[in-house]
Amino acid sequence: MNKDQDEHAAVQAAAAKAGPGRFLVKKVAVLGAGVMGAQIAAHLVNVKVPVVLFDLPAKEGPKNGIVTKAVENLKKLKPSPLGVAEDAALIQQANYEEHMGLLGECDLVIEAIAERMDWKLDLYQKIAPHVAKHAIVASNTSGLSITKLSEALPEAIQPRFCGIHFFNPPRYMYLVELIATPTTNPEILDQLETFVTSGLGKGVVRAKDTPNFIANRVGIAGMLGTMREVEKFGLTFDVVDDLTGKKLGRASSGTFRTADVVGLDTMAHVIKTLQDTLSADTDPFYGSFGTPEVLKKLLALGNLGQKTKAGFYRKAGRDILRFELESESYVPAGQKADEVYGRMLKKPAGERLKLLRNATGPQGQFLWSILRNSFHYAAVHLATIAETARDVDQAMRWGFGMKQGPFELWQEAGWLQVAQWIQEDIAAGKALSKAPLPKWVFEGPVADAGGVHTEQGSFNPTTGKFQPRRVLPVYDRQLFPELLRGEGGARFETAGTTLHEDRNIRLWTLDHQVLIASLKTKMHTISPEVCEGLQQAVELAEKEYQGLVVWSGDEPFSAGADLESTLPAFIAVGVAAIEDAEGFMQQTMLRLRYAGVPVVSAIRGLALGGGCELGLYSAKRVVAMESYIGLVEVGVGLVPGAGGLTYIARRAAENAAASTDKDLLKFLTEGFTAAAMAKVGTSALESRKLGYVLESDVIVPNKDELLYVALQQARSLYDAGYRAPHKRMFPVAGRSAKATIMGQLVNLRDGGFASAHDFHIATLIANVVTGGDVDANTLVTEEYLMTLERQAFCALVQHPKTQERILGMLSTGKPVRN
Repeated sequence: MNKDQDEHAAVQAAAAKAGPGRFLVKKVAVLGAGVMGAQIAAHLVNVKVPVVLFDLPAKEGPKNGIVTKAVENLKKLKPSPLGVAEDAALIQQANYEEHMGLLGECDLVIEAIAERMDWKLDLYQKIAPHVAKHAIVASNTSGLSITKLSEALPEAIQPRFCGIHFFNPPRYMYLVELIATPTTNPEILDQLETFVTSGLGKGVVRAKDTPNFIANRVGIAGMLGTMREVEKFGLTFDVVDDLTGKKLGRASSGTFRTADVVGLDTMAHVIKTLQDTLSADTDPFYGSFGTPEVLKKLLALGNLGQKTKAGFYRKAGRDILRFELESESYVPAGQKADEVYGRMLKKPAGERLKLLRNATGPQGQFLWSILRNSFHYAAVHLATIAETARDVDQAMRWGFGMKQGPFELWQEAGWLQVAQWIQEDIAAGKALSKAPLPKWVFEGPVADAGGVHTEQGSFNPTTGKFQPRRVLPVYDRQLFPELLRGEGGARFETAGTTLHEDRNIRLWTLDHQVLIASLKTKMHTISPEVCEGLQQAVELAEKEYQGLVVWSGDEPFSAGADLESTLPAFIAVGVAAIEDAEGFMQQTMLRLRYAGVPVVSAIRGLALGGGCELGLYSAKRVVAMESYIGLVEVGVGLVPGAGGLTYIARRAAENAAASTDKDLLKFLTEGFTAAAMAKVGTSALESRKLGYVLESDVIVPNKDELLYVALQQARSLYDAGYRAPHKRMFPVAGRSAKATIMGQLVNLRDGGFASAHDFHIATLIANVVTGGDVDANTLVTEEYLMTLERQAFCALVQHPKTQERILGMLSTGKPVRN
């Protein structure tokens, strides 16, 4: 190592002594530019971590050719691994022949090459001399033995080696499994967990070093068991996906669509790992791990799922087809489950499971069977794959999109009663395995407590005790982490001191320094009552607090104005009721903007329409990485009416004032286009490009740290002597700029790219953002532009085409194109 590397290592060593939260990751190396490696690198770029992506030298052309191709491919993938596509350029490209010296600059090395033990071991021997003395080395294997991999490394690196299993796609999947070896330094694992949690925004579960770890072990075994039950009950893939999706509290893609998304080759590989590394002696469910015939056939046909545009399903034009094994062809899909089972699945857990167990139809029997199998498998394997039941349930929530993990549902339905039903099915030969449920299910602390999750912690079968969550400083940043059913911990709905609460909003505080406003309406929509609550919050914060944070505990931040609640008033009173509601909403936004204390919006998930405007009129935004922000009113035939267009005009003036180029139209175009096309930023980073998140705002990788950071920001602004911005007039682009925009709109309409009604709406938007019928650079107030907004909004509410769009959205949830 050179002098700089030695100094860096010394700094890291000193930081490590100070505690696990002080491990500083200045650069990461990712080894392997395949699907996972390239996407891990992309996510590192998203969270501002410099990354070097390595692969083999290309045999022809530039030596970095393999990596270059992988990086270019990142820009084409959907959903996008990158927050903004151009950030692909931030991934440093390298190959093992020319750039091994770069490893010495990296604090974390993640190996993500193909799942071949011999290839991985060979690579470890090559990189070992170049790895920095302080660096953590981790393998992203999905199931190979971490301990065996570590044995290929020098003894000096072994304490700094572990498994780090990202789920695909790494940007979007919350779960990361960390796996220690017998020689892994516990402090190293704490440091890595801290970085992955706060730096990468992930939920960490520590798994034991067993085949496929926790989520894939339980999840893939569950999918294989499901496929066996499908064959047994003769159900079609589309019916099964309807039953095993949202209705069952799982990912909306169900079973077979999920397999297509994951990739049937990837699934087959995970299955093979189970087949190769387990046996009937080590896993009593081994008999159900055979590769299903339908999967064999699809693999033989090269139909690998979404990546090859054919798997269990194939799209033909607008039609969705499903594969039929008997004919080896695709037939029309779209069958739904019997409605009676949809109604059953809405019942309380205990009643639901009883109804399914006693069902006479094949769909009900199928549902009971797959739930029973999941409970049975998780209980039998808990002690070998995980430390506590919490790890299993969190892994299944975060890795497989389940609303509840298997132990949570079992516990909610009545622990001992369900256990008895499972044991009866085992005895009757109905289960996948003859293995009995473990003794701890029926006797001892779990039986006495009625489940594995308690106020004291979650059950550890090795110690026979309930174990609390792991304590690390990073978790102090998660004021209200996601809790499992039955688990102890603070819940935001009742935490802190309540100052005011009604059915629309709660005003409360945790520290008596910053006031928190939490919306309680459905989808956190903004009604006149919510506006009244927000104005009350500002008044209270100005009198007694250092700031106001708008945070509602869960997603979305806000789906926008509550159109449905204003319709009765519109029908009874007419457009005057709409004008009053819009005017009050605009007043609320200005009250937030000019509050005497800083208002911070903590945004997570959707912030659309009025929700976007609520963020825009705050002093600062703290935004979770996976947030989707935009002015989308055009979709229901309206224009932004709570200050969104006024914001676009004001920001254009502010940006022009800070530039040597004073042509307002240039600074207005992007904002106008975003509003007229209802563009939504598909990440906090993209929302920053659209102007809905500013450079001065804070983007937070971990959703559970949002409130902590927002409170810190509010206090910091107050401590820095926060003053609201001056109310000042600003120039608008005027009628000449409007004429230019209109010319472009006419071309779009006449070219068939916009309907007549879309053209009309865009014309109204152009009128507001340019300031109406005034000369260029005329000075206006926010109130003046808001009046134009209100007039446009109210005119559109009365338009038949807009009314079609509103009613269509309220009835179907989908936009109407007219």
